[in-house]
Amino acid sequence: MTDRCSAASCQGPYGGGAGPGECGDPARFEVARHLRTPLRVCPVHLGPSLLLADGVLWPPGITLVR
Repeated sequence: MTDRCSAASCQGPYGGGAGPGECGDPARFEVARHLRTPLRVCPVHLGPSLLLADGVLWPPGITLVR
């Protein structure tokens, strides 16, 4: 089980770390990935992360983060 913090920020669009493309909005979803930490994203970046992030499972494992 992962640590779910309501103050976590979006790692979108691809979860590459704290780069200049990091969103900063509150994360609402957690996307499961193969051999990687789950990717936390906001509603805007959920779709792009499913299509473009590394290691996303298919069918995707999506969890609501409160």
